[in-house]
Amino acid sequence: MEADGFWRNRSVLVTGATGLVGSWLVKELVDRGANVVCLIRDFVPRSNLYLTGYHTRVTVVRGALEEYLNLKRILNEHEVETVFHLGAQTIVSTANRFPLATFEANVRGTWNLLEAARLQQQTVRRIVLASSDKAYGDHDTLPYTEDMPLQGRYPYDVSKSCADLIAQSYVHTYGLPVAIARCANIYGGGDLNFSRLVPGTIRSVLLNKRPVVRSNGAHRREYLYVLDAVRAYLSLARALENPSLRGEAFNFSTEAPVTVLEVIRLILTLMGRDDLEPQIQNSASREIVHQSLSVEKSRRILGWRARYTLEDGLPETIIWYRKHLLPEVPNHYPGEK
Repeated sequence: MEADGFWRNRSVLVTGATGLVGSWLVKELVDRGANVVCLIRDFVPRSNLYLTGYHTRVTVVRGALEEYLNLKRILNEHEVETVFHLGAQTIVSTANRFPLATFEANVRGTWNLLEAARLQQQTVRRIVLASSDKAYGDHDTLPYTEDMPLQGRYPYDVSKSCADLIAQSYVHTYGLPVAIARCANIYGGGDLNFSRLVPGTIRSVLLNKRPVVRSNGAHRREYLYVLDAVRAYLSLARALENPSLRGEAFNFSTEAPVTVLEVIRLILTLMGRDDLEPQIQNSASREIVHQSLSVEKSRRILGWRARYTLEDGLPETIIWYRKHLLPEVPNHYPGEK
């Protein structure tokens, strides 16, 4: 990634720093010279943040997004200038089983952070909110564009719709410098939520098991490599130097939707295990069937476009899991590419 000194010595808060995107974002910010503060709720020893040793190069604050006074203290004492709000409960099935905790983290956690930032506007200059394509809900017309209504119906989707709208409220009412990133499904090394398609499939192969498909395999999605997502967040934060972009949402994706089964079969081929036939359970419910995003606005205003296709990103992802998930597994399977 290009670096021009913009982030050097800037005070940055990253919530959700042990997550997939958060850990890679922290690494990039540290490498660019930022002074990074990480809000971490739970110790996650297998997080990429810890495996890379970058937790020793940041200020770690333990706490949860639901703790408003702690958020006020962090922004004030560390004189935070930039906030990347990635912290959330991100698993759709978890949200369906226990929606209250999802609403507490994703909705209340967002208004807590924004309210704390509102009271600290003398130092907070830019906030990037991690939303999702799920915030749009189910639409008959695809791809989603940023002017489409947010109409989540299921618990996780509603939590993202709400957080997105709350952020826009803080912009239009209080002038808070917020921009919103609506990303497609993000994948890459370090995702420890194995109910997700990519890490779950890779782990199954490493364990010599058939991948499990909760849906019928025909659900169509877009998959964004984590380093492209990091570039998106950094680009959006810098764009907030332009006050006219406050409150604006931007889509980030590859604009190349594929089915669940297509992703699984590509992983099997890359790992040389086409013999492992997927098990299709067709048991998934309360999920959007087809999703895709237009990134025309991001190209036009931010100059951003995805650099990684699935064929580019999945091999790097597989290497990460081979190294960190099951190091005792043989390095290759016969015929592996």
